[in-house]
Amino acid sequence: AVPQGLLRLARRSGQLNLAGRGLTHVPEHVWRINLDTPEEAQQNLSFGAADRWWEQTDLTRLILASNKLQSLSEDVQLLPALTLLDVHDNQLTSLPSALGQLENLQKLDVSHNKLRSLPEELLQLPHLRSLLVQHNELSQLPEGLGQLLSLEELDVSNNQLTAIPTSFALLENMVRLNLACNQLKELPADLSAMKSLRQLDCTKNYLETVPPKLATMASLEQLYLRKNKLRSLPEFPSCKLLKELHAGENQIEMLNAENLKQLSSLCVLELRDNKIKAVPEEITVLQKLERLDLANNDISRLPYTLGNLPQLKFLALEGNPLRTIRRDLLQKGTQELLKYLRSKIQDDGPGPNEEPPVTAMTLPSQSKVNIHAITTLKLLEYSDKQAAEIPEAVFDAVGANPVATVNFSKNQLREIPPRLVELKDSVCDISLGFNKISSISSELCLLQKLTHLDLRNNVLTALPEEMEALKRLHTINLAFNRFKVFPSVLYHLPALETILLSNNQVGSIDPVQLKGMDKLGTLDLQNNDLLQVPPELGNCENLRSLLLEGNPFRTPRAAVLAKGTAAVLEYLRSRIPS
Repeated sequence: AVPQGLLRLARRSGQLNLAGRGLTHVPEHVWRINLDTPEEAQQNLSFGAADRWWEQTDLTRLILASNKLQSLSEDVQLLPALTLLDVHDNQLTSLPSALGQLENLQKLDVSHNKLRSLPEELLQLPHLRSLLVQHNELSQLPEGLGQLLSLEELDVSNNQLTAIPTSFALLENMVRLNLACNQLKELPADLSAMKSLRQLDCTKNYLETVPPKLATMASLEQLYLRKNKLRSLPEFPSCKLLKELHAGENQIEMLNAENLKQLSSLCVLELRDNKIKAVPEEITVLQKLERLDLANNDISRLPYTLGNLPQLKFLALEGNPLRTIRRDLLQKGTQELLKYLRSKIQDDGPGPNEEPPVTAMTLPSQSKVNIHAITTLKLLEYSDKQAAEIPEAVFDAVGANPVATVNFSKNQLREIPPRLVELKDSVCDISLGFNKISSISSELCLLQKLTHLDLRNNVLTALPEEMEALKRLHTINLAFNRFKVFPSVLYHLPALETILLSNNQVGSIDPVQLKGMDKLGTLDLQNNDLLQVPPELGNCENLRSLLLEGNPFRTPRAAVLAKGTAAVLEYLRSRIPS
């Protein structure tokens, strides 16, 4: 039984904590606490402030954790004011469907139980911000979980999940997502739509790769990929805020210098227990790195420039076949080791009359162009400089070197740099995002090897028909521009696999022409002005990811969109007039 004193207190405070009381069921008077006249009403005739039972507060927080409950009564619906319900650490095998009526619920903790499924009614909770279901026996999640649009924290770790619903793409307010200790073999690329996600934990699954689209998660700060089956470190070109990357206990064999350069904010890089053979010189671009764990790999030599990392406080190297560093030095700790590495740089330094070499560490003030990147990585980079035009010296530095990738993003460019045409024999990936470009010049249309073109966050309203010459283009990013119509030239680019056109003002699309685009797998039209979705779009059966949220059309409704691309296409096909 629950002591009357506790109930009295709960009526005043709106909070009832019954944790750790050995309860096998919840007494009925707990569910009816706000309905029944309290006992003290019968006996208490003094009207002191503390005893005004009729001024009771609705119960908003109910904690039933660490008991022996095997089920919860449907009477939970008698507590409609609940904002927190905590039943973790019990023996629940199912949840009552009445939970769906607790429309004020903000946090639900059902972790450490024996749940095999979650009731569909759970998806009706409009204000739910935190859902904790870790350590249960779930083999799948409700397909419509994406309807919980307020969700900021979801922990489904330590279950038996083999897949993630595609509707997760709708959870744009999600900040923390824990998928650790499941049986996931892949992550859906749609996770990239979680624009607020700061922490993603995928520890201990069966992941062999990470979808390239995850690299667009601009808010991501912590990523845990430990204990998977990764063979290489994923690329993160847009994750400018990523501070911690944990990828230990995988099968990573090499560190790609290009990938490292994208991780400029990284403070923690944990790569222990892999098969890494070498550390590239470019590790020194990680100027904010505080912890670097490379223990138990196959590293035989280190770049001495590692000693120049200004913030590095912890460096783990034990369990590597290092030839140049004595074991007793490793045992003296990080600072001694860094001092030794710095001393070796001096020994190897240039003679008195030699020019210091231009390296990936040369500061922009010393050299406008990263020659090392051009020669070894085929990368021409002049980004984040807020420059109105690209200096001639940047193009002059290319010389006869083939350049595959150009990054001129985050400047103040108003036009496509005309000298790009000089790279037409080799360039295949161009990033001109975050500029002020208002039109595409004919020079760009001469770059016939182009496969990736990133023009997001400019002021474009149209694309020239001459772009039809870009027969190899398979990804184009036009998000955050000013297109009012779908650029018709895109219909004539047969190799296109991905069109990203979100956050424009596009009012219509031509489903017949889209059906002719055999390779198109991803079409992102979120946040445009589509007043209707043509049913014939359902015939585009090659589409694996169709994103339409944030448009003013009435149908398909949000509930259909939440079910994912296949369901939307099927719905549209069912609407085609026969």
